[in-house]
Amino acid sequence: MIQSSRRRLSIVLAVLGLAGCADGGVEAPETLSPAVVDEHSFARPLEARVRHVSLDLRPDFQSRRLAGTARLVVARATGADSIILDVRDLSIDGVTDAGGDSLAFRLGTADSVRGTPLIVTLPEQGDTLVIRYATSPEAGALQWLAPAQTAGGRLPFLFTQGQAILTRTWVPTQDSPGIRQTYDAVIHVPAGMRAVMSAELLTPEGEAGPEGLTSFRFRMNEAIPPYLFALAVGDLEFRAIGEETGVWAEPSVVASAANEFAEVDEMIEAAERLYGPYRWGRYDILVLPPSFPFGGMENPRLTFATPTVLAGDRSLVALIAHELAHSWSGNLVTNATWDDFWLNEGFTTYLEGRIMEELRGKEYADMLRQLGRQSLLATIEELGGAQAPDTRLQLDLSGRNPDDGMTDVAYEKGAAFLQTVEAAVGREALDTFLRAYFDRFAFQPMTSERFLEHMNAELFRGDETLAARVRAEEWIYQPGLPDNAPPARAEAFDVVDQQVAAFRTGTAPAQLQTADWTTHEWLHFLRALPDTLSAARLDALDAAFGLSRSGNSEILFEWLRIAIANRYEPAFPALDRFLTAQGRRKFLAPLYTDLAATPWGATMARDIYRRARPTYHSVAVNTIDDILDWPGR
Repeated sequence: MIQSSRRRLSIVLAVLGLAGCADGGVEAPETLSPAVVDEHSFARPLEARVRHVSLDLRPDFQSRRLAGTARLVVARATGADSIILDVRDLSIDGVTDAGGDSLAFRLGTADSVRGTPLIVTLPEQGDTLVIRYATSPEAGALQWLAPAQTAGGRLPFLFTQGQAILTRTWVPTQDSPGIRQTYDAVIHVPAGMRAVMSAELLTPEGEAGPEGLTSFRFRMNEAIPPYLFALAVGDLEFRAIGEETGVWAEPSVVASAANEFAEVDEMIEAAERLYGPYRWGRYDILVLPPSFPFGGMENPRLTFATPTVLAGDRSLVALIAHELAHSWSGNLVTNATWDDFWLNEGFTTYLEGRIMEELRGKEYADMLRQLGRQSLLATIEELGGAQAPDTRLQLDLSGRNPDDGMTDVAYEKGAAFLQTVEAAVGREALDTFLRAYFDRFAFQPMTSERFLEHMNAELFRGDETLAARVRAEEWIYQPGLPDNAPPARAEAFDVVDQQVAAFRTGTAPAQLQTADWTTHEWLHFLRALPDTLSAARLDALDAAFGLSRSGNSEILFEWLRIAIANRYEPAFPALDRFLTAQGRRKFLAPLYTDLAATPWGATMARDIYRRARPTYHSVAVNTIDDILDWPGR
């Protein structure tokens, strides 16, 4: 079989379930297999693995460093005398056991993708290491913002972004999605600031800390993959939505954010009806400054969200449904390595559509699916066509940054695969299967091989005709979009297509019937316009619909791509503002790519990027540096 060559022996999936034995060894449940290796971690968890992390950290906004200690509780196999951790650009000041006795440690050979292995000698007695360390000012996970870069302009701001392999730049641990860990933390922040984390907040108002600082304490009792460790510090206020839901944001943003996300309780209720109980306690949302590189990040208990989703009319809140859905797919059942990223995102995109269908109806969900299919087909072309290796669901990211796999293939092809399964077995059967899947594999890792075996056994149940209709192995292991993908068509777009046809035949934009269009209808309209448009036609579109002035980030983004393709200079001031006012990679990468395709555009792109680059998170910088062949990258 195609997938058999990808099996390895050095890290076993059972690692995620390791428990300490009475003799100090490691016991692995027999049910967890097959063996896989995480190419993006130095860890050898069959020998010794991290079970719990306790952080005691202080952010220094002047030096742009986090400093303090990480206390690691480890499980080890009989005879293991050392543990290997993942670090990158950390200053290690010393390692001791729980009693304060020094432990030997050394840094191994650095790797351009993975960072550096930190090898620590284990204590003869006990299971605890205490690492004194500080982060680098250039730590990839951390973004330090000056007051002027925040909404309030009063206090600085710090946030982390750990996915995929950036947690190692601020926490010395085994930074693999397959090595789940619990954690607790105490964060000491300057007076007037608050800390929030992807964990239970034990001290809502803080408590007196050292040197006049305020200390906030946190606890995450559920074992999570390290990429979900998350911290933010800033001028933050809280606004409740429901009894167990709410929004954190800067004071000037919190009210509008709470209004925008008012449906979150309904989303949770819909998800629980479909896929079982929400297992994380609270569900809050943190709205970050505009430099956050993603639309959202599914950090447990506290989704991190971009302000670009605050459209004022709740038209972009499917993003929140997506991040909430990760509470089942991704956070609860997690891809064991980044090669199987689709198991996180494809499932979540499918669940997002189902949640939004519950809230807003089939017509709304169909629009999401058709727009998603459009994005997938465009991505396949951008990656080199239907035979390009990176259009497979299961990837081979060995030696590469796992960010390379974070494309619409994982999201939209993964969702289309589950839509194909639904078409074959029926929605009720798939819902029952998925609910049982999340229950059975809760707090465990998953690989494509293991999922396929489980689906064959529990959903297809030996029905070869059913399995042949789905063609799961082709979907997972072969490139391109299989021809049995169900059509993604929204009847609501028929009216939009009529208006596109009228525009193509000369109807003035002001005469088009666009009243009451949603964001999704506008996106379909803009994507369906002719590739080449005259300046006069673009002037008429902009005058009729105010596209260059749109406060909806998704609509403005599509319009700016049209402007670049046609060198429509009246929209270029809006393009400059958009690229310098937010750092969401989903928007930045296509726009810079479009600009870089022509000499005049490349000149403009480099001028804008020179000014904007210091405001972007490292996740975005790494991507745009490559697009523009930036010097010194």
